[in-house]
Amino acid sequence: MSVVGIDLGFLNCYIGVARSGGIETIANEYSDRCTPACISLGSKTRAIGNAAKSQIVTNVKNTVHGFKKLHGRAFEDPHIQAERAKLPYELQKMPNGSVGVKVRYLDEERLFAVEQITGMLLAKLKETSENALKKPVADCVISVPSFFTDAERRSVMAAAQIAGLNCLKLMNETTAVALAYGIYKQDLPALEEKPRNVVFVDMGHSAYQVSICAFNKGKLKVLATTFDPFVGGRNFDEALVDYFSEEFKTKYKLNVKENPRALLRLYQECEKLKKLMSANASDLPLNIECFMNDLDVSSKMNRAQFEQLCAALLSRVEPPLRAAMEQAKLQREDIYSIEIVGGATRIPAVKEQISNFFCKEISTTLNADEAVARGCALQCAILSPAFKVREFSITDVVPYSITLRWKSSYEEGTGECEVFSKNHAAPFSKVITFHKKEPFDLEAYYTHPHEVPYPDSRIGRFTIQNVGPQHDGDNSKVKVKVRVNIHGLFSVANASIIEKQNIEGDQNDTPMDTESSSKNQGRDDELGKMMMQDKLEKERNDAKNAVEEYVYDFRDKLCGVFEKFITEEDSNKLTLMLEDTENWLYEDGEDQPKQVYMDKLQELRKFGQPIQERYMEHEERPKVLNELGKKIQLLMKAVEAYKNKDEKYDHLDPAEMEKVEKYINEAMNWLNSKMNAQNKLSLTQDPVVKVAEILTKSKELDSFCNPIIYKPKPKIEPPNDAQSKANGEHNGPVNGQSGTETKPEPAKDNSQQTKPPGEMEVD
Repeated sequence: MSVVGIDLGFLNCYIGVARSGGIETIANEYSDRCTPACISLGSKTRAIGNAAKSQIVTNVKNTVHGFKKLHGRAFEDPHIQAERAKLPYELQKMPNGSVGVKVRYLDEERLFAVEQITGMLLAKLKETSENALKKPVADCVISVPSFFTDAERRSVMAAAQIAGLNCLKLMNETTAVALAYGIYKQDLPALEEKPRNVVFVDMGHSAYQVSICAFNKGKLKVLATTFDPFVGGRNFDEALVDYFSEEFKTKYKLNVKENPRALLRLYQECEKLKKLMSANASDLPLNIECFMNDLDVSSKMNRAQFEQLCAALLSRVEPPLRAAMEQAKLQREDIYSIEIVGGATRIPAVKEQISNFFCKEISTTLNADEAVARGCALQCAILSPAFKVREFSITDVVPYSITLRWKSSYEEGTGECEVFSKNHAAPFSKVITFHKKEPFDLEAYYTHPHEVPYPDSRIGRFTIQNVGPQHDGDNSKVKVKVRVNIHGLFSVANASIIEKQNIEGDQNDTPMDTESSSKNQGRDDELGKMMMQDKLEKERNDAKNAVEEYVYDFRDKLCGVFEKFITEEDSNKLTLMLEDTENWLYEDGEDQPKQVYMDKLQELRKFGQPIQERYMEHEERPKVLNELGKKIQLLMKAVEAYKNKDEKYDHLDPAEMEKVEKYINEAMNWLNSKMNAQNKLSLTQDPVVKVAEILTKSKELDSFCNPIIYKPKPKIEPPNDAQSKANGEHNGPVNGQSGTETKPEPAKDNSQQTKPPGEMEVD
């Protein structure tokens, strides 16, 4: 069974896998451990990951990226509308009111739900995992931001289902980082000792998250989690883009933001410049050739200017740190260390802000890019029965407080109760008792909407059915179990009614039906069709490439190793045919069905195969002829030795040896005649005898002669016991004589057995 953890990032994705030797991050077909979260749709096929990223500028309208934050939101959501203005591709409203991505695919307009888009990406990551592990992948753990709401989490779960993945857990990104940190630590305090408090700061491309965790040996407890979903590496890129756009408008009279391709190129260059400024404080150039209207543009910036430009963004680093400390009720001296991950934490000013707040040096012991994927893989190993992992308890938190509201038709007003407070332990279940005479609805919503970066505070509506009065007319006591599960999803797990019995003191729980409605997307089989289309297009391209490769390869060999094996006239004809095929490939043959390319290749091979065979036969024939000749000589020597009364062969049958001699002579005559005939031919003629025939003759010679010539001599039987006694011989002690006692060896201790395959221990 495979154990896979997926870091589903805004900009890039990483895959962690658990093997018997530990956790490793696997590489894709480009030998890159980082797979861009990017999908490019074309007239014939799709490109996903690295191949899609290379088409961002050339296929602007149909290359989809930056779609992670579109999950679980309505099209009218203000956040969606803000994102829509930044994206080069088109967003459109789906029939159910959610967000769709409009692209041109297979030469027609198509509208894909965001779950389908993420499903394509997850299917690619699944394929990458299977190629690396050489076995099917189904179970996985997928990371999500800690601030994702119920609707956003359900949307990601739907995407995993579309990709054919069984998501064992949606894991908060900061919790995954904490697990990757804690499970390898050997010096954690014992359970009865004061825990070690560690702050984890994750600033990625699109969001900023802070988590404070308490560690004991074999135990991780999240104390508090805070976040700013609107600060990340891309916001620093945007600040640079805005600055240079204004400069180029003044300096070159170019309106960059009206040209999607130019804007994307500027984003790419600004991201590179940002990374360079993290390592260099001096002035750094920004040069882009043929940027717009065939103009080259150039500018420069240094780190001090950059920090001044991003002062407003940098001021947002401290508030989540302060809020996390307050929620965890800790002082700075209670913090053991501060671990940072995420690409944007490499910005020196960001690191400086974090260090200054805690008055402590920050730690970079974790891999800033791969820690989330490694943590998810560890969690998957813990959840999987196929792996043995050192016991490690993980307690996460509920990011937002949740309240239940209810009403009944015969009651006036409504009732409500906060069932989970902010930073409450998760997963967790609670039982609430209601006194009702008829079915009723429960509505779950986030208690403080202003704390949630989502416009709709509702989570879902749950109907408790089959409720009626007791036999004496009193209200029924209804127990409702609510739960925040392993994925961070809220649900009404079940409900039961307490029935009064005639015997005093007896009560009976009767299970009841519940219905729920929440924001969720179903599975779509469109992905399977697209994967089939990709496969067909790949086969078509492979067939085309095979023709092209044959043309180039054979043309080179015609002037090289094949030159002596074809007449000048035939060589000219074949060269012309290869040139015509090459021209056809780049004209009428540019876009043909797979079968057309297969037929074209077959036609070329019909002329090329005889030449190739003559060459191969010429290369291999001398070797096999020589081996057959040596074999005949050895057999003839054996026959001659037999005739000379060599005692080595005195047990052989004369009649059989006569047959062997005759067979050898026939083989020698066959060999001589074939060699003489072959020597009379030119290299441009087909051979008289082929390598396969010579090998067959050699095998026939072995099978006929060897059993006779190399027949072993019969064994001489030793004398039996009666003969031995008659001769006065004995092999051991007899009655009245002492002998040597042989004791059996003690059995070996097999109690120390090796671990079954597939198990892993993480120390």
